[in-house]
Amino acid sequence: MQLSGTAGNSYASLIPTVMYQTILTTLHDRLFTITINRPDKLNALNKTVISELSEAINEVIDNKLIGAAIITGAGPKSFVAGADISEFTALDGQGGEALARRGQETVFSKIENCSKPVIAAVNGFALGGGCELAMACHFRIASEQARFGQPEVNLGLVPGYGGTQRLTQLVGKGRAMEMMMTGGLIDAATALRYGLVNQVTTAEALIPATTAIAAAILGKAPLAIAEVIRLTNMAALGDPGGLEAEMKAFGALFDSADAKEGATAFLEKRKPSFKGE
Repeated sequence: MQLSGTAGNSYASLIPTVMYQTILTTLHDRLFTITINRPDKLNALNKTVISELSEAINEVIDNKLIGAAIITGAGPKSFVAGADISEFTALDGQGGEALARRGQETVFSKIENCSKPVIAAVNGFALGGGCELAMACHFRIASEQARFGQPEVNLGLVPGYGGTQRLTQLVGKGRAMEMMMTGGLIDAATALRYGLVNQVTTAEALIPATTAIAAAILGKAPLAIAEVIRLTNMAALGDPGGLEAEMKAFGALFDSADAKEGATAFLEKRKPSFKGE
């Protein structure tokens, strides 16, 4: 393995990890940070970024040393300012659908359904595919400089990476319709009011605040966290089997060592030591 850089994230040291062309990754105290690293292009998503994000998410899923992940963007201006439009000019209908399907299946849905928490630290523009990337994460923390939007109608298109679905789930039909039909941007304060983000911080506090939340989650039982993600995703999709699935998961977790440890620690008035078993 090779050393990657930290993209200016002061809390992370140089940690052995895979060297990519368009993203940077670090692993520190079970927290894996993925930084989209194309600041000269406002971190726009191209085929290489999508491919490398897919690999990085596979690492989150498969690596037992990783308990949670943060996705952010390099530089002070942009989280991800959309897709790389230069790759659109040669596409026909079939190619456009294939592009959307590949991104959805290999990155966006994979993030959404990851059994480990993935948090977006939105440090600037999150537009088009960038907004969709943030929404695919389990929740979002934004800096005051963050701006969100789905401006695809300005290109004669619609969102292709889940924007119509996830934006509607998060902010409601009317607000989602307005944002997508006008192609306008909203600031971080409005995103907080809409429920698109969970918290707004200063630029300097963004990574420390997101890290603190991730650290709190890392102290909980991994099997229970995975079930929270799965069951909440079912609820967001309006799955009628959600309540039945919840009851079964509740029961199944009683057979886990973590549940026994949690109850014992509570009665003994000590902090539990969860093993994900």
